[in-house]
Amino acid sequence: MANPAGESKDEVLKLDFDRRLMLQFRGSVVTSDAGLLAYRELDDALGLTEMTIERLADARTGRNGRHALVGLLRQSVFGRLAGYEDVNDAERLRHDPAMRWIVGGKAAQGCAASPSQMGRFETRWLAASENLSALADLSGQWIDLVHGRRPPRGIVLDMDSSVSPTHGEQEMSVWNGHYACTCYHPLFVFNQFGDLERCALRAGNVHSADGWDGVLKPVVVRYQGKVSRIHFRADAAFAMPEVYEFLESERIKYAIRLPANRVLQDRIGYLLTRPVGRPPHCVRRFHATFTYQAGSWTKPRRVIAKVEWHPGELYPRVGFIVTNMSRPAERVVAFYNKRGTCEQWIKEGKGAIKWTRLSCRTFAANAVRLQLHALAYNLGNFLRTLATPEPIKDWSLTSLKQKLIKIGAKVVSHGRYVAFQMAEVAIPRQMFQEILRLIAELRPQPPPAPA
Repeated sequence: MANPAGESKDEVLKLDFDRRLMLQFRGSVVTSDAGLLAYRELDDALGLTEMTIERLADARTGRNGRHALVGLLRQSVFGRLAGYEDVNDAERLRHDPAMRWIVGGKAAQGCAASPSQMGRFETRWLAASENLSALADLSGQWIDLVHGRRPPRGIVLDMDSSVSPTHGEQEMSVWNGHYACTCYHPLFVFNQFGDLERCALRAGNVHSADGWDGVLKPVVVRYQGKVSRIHFRADAAFAMPEVYEFLESERIKYAIRLPANRVLQDRIGYLLTRPVGRPPHCVRRFHATFTYQAGSWTKPRRVIAKVEWHPGELYPRVGFIVTNMSRPAERVVAFYNKRGTCEQWIKEGKGAIKWTRLSCRTFAANAVRLQLHALAYNLGNFLRTLATPEPIKDWSLTSLKQKLIKIGAKVVSHGRYVAFQMAEVAIPRQMFQEILRLIAELRPQPPPAPA
């Protein structure tokens, strides 16, 4: 960028195919991410990044700090939300007018943080043990602020692991035979609204349920006394006695897939015989419920079996679910099947937020990056669930990034205000106005005036 602080002084460029067209390069008076301002408005309405002032320790000394800690956090989170997952992107983002106003403070009239500043912030300051611990708690605290505006009656928690492939010498990145790659193996807990309650980065060769208590228990503690009921779902990797016992001690209803074995198969042998007659062109589905106690269990538990005969298949598809729910077997199976949306949210995090980009050398720095990606994901999901008009309510985070965040705008500065002249292509003015109206409804209401 020849003149990053203002407009280019060079002459215009002309195109030969039509000499009426001219190209002018305006430097930092044009942005391609003007839609981020709607997310900054939501951030301000909920007080999300502002709450970090008291939770993150500033490792800087002296009085010459150019940017406040909260401004650096905003640059990290909002940059990732817009698709800039590398610290090197700060070389351009520091001059972007939308990012400068999002960061606030001195950046609004000057520049946001440089790549070296962002590198120190993410790999040194946030990687300190106390800040990394506070950062891991921040996603849940943000969700508490959202629930403070719109309290839920109950919470459904979905736990699942995922894979983050690595392509270098990252610390604790190990070959995983199941995924057939060198990777990290992070663990996630979502709620039914798609918010990421908590996550943790782990070495690539650990079991899918390794460290489940360090991720799940803090979430349960946060909700104790706040909601009337908590439900939990997970796949067969979390079918362990210690998980059942913890959930039962906290009075949490659960449905967890149970690995098949010979004893379970024998209990439903009467359903595994192929039905007599010509098979129909639809799936035939049967359920069974019975009490079962594995050798490692301290007591018997309810198990539900689902047997499906699909057209053209010789053998049935069989699945088992262990649960402490009393509802009919069909309803328990339907409840468990909704766990699939958790996998979709993980895919959105990978696709829209790029949270598999964990390219730092040290494990602590990569753990910080994962937490920052989680905050960016939650901010994007908050706007989708709380402040999107009906026509775009079903948009994915990728669609919102491409059509809402990536709005081009020209910045015009006046004496008392700054105007972003935004393009109306995918998001017209009326829809953007509706988004801002929905955000305004989330702001705390002022106390009534005394009579």
